[in-house]
Amino acid sequence: MLAAGAGRRLGRPKALVEFHGEPLVRRAVRLLRRGGCAPVVVVVGADGDRAAGVLHDTDVVVVHHDGWRSGMGGSLRAGVAAVRSSGAPAVVVALVDQPLIGPAAVARLTDAWRRGAAIAVATYEGRPRNPVLFDAAAFDAVDRWADGDRGARRLLHARPEWVEPVACDAVASPRDIDTEDDLRALVTVADPNPAGVTDAEASKEQQWN
Repeated sequence: MLAAGAGRRLGRPKALVEFHGEPLVRRAVRLLRRGGCAPVVVVVGADGDRAAGVLHDTDVVVVHHDGWRSGMGGSLRAGVAAVRSSGAPAVVVALVDQPLIGPAAVARLTDAWRRGAAIAVATYEGRPRNPVLFDAAAFDAVDRWADGDRGARRLLHARPEWVEPVACDAVASPRDIDTEDDLRALVTVADPNPAGVTDAEASKEQQWN
């Protein structure tokens, strides 16, 4: 989970923004867990100690990325390095500021990986967005290609034969939070990752409304 940005347009780090009564970073951890990911690695940067403190009672690996100002690519490399050291066979990369991504979208990516996809990308109206899954065989390529605020987009363009698009329109929305107006709008939408249900209930694929 990439949660290192300062949220300049919001005026505070997005990881700490409250959404339905809890910080986005806690929701993000729950998203990955419910989607079947373990271990969960959270990359923090701006106000990283506070973000890590929010997660003190969760079983996660927190990576403090001092180079967060350089953009998403550096955070991605830091997260992949931590996953690589755990020996995990793949990694699902998600962004902390997309609270309408639900566990069903993550599960669709892992299903595609089990069928042989080296890189599985969630798409909406046919356009690649997030989350994205990388098989361990692609980790070196992520290290080479991820940079700036483009994340791994250059890798996806360079190796299209590795990429399997996974339609997630019916189970998630890629809308993100950049401004206070975005935050006010998104809290009125049905929550695909609510806190007050069991993981099994939340992980069932449900149609997006």
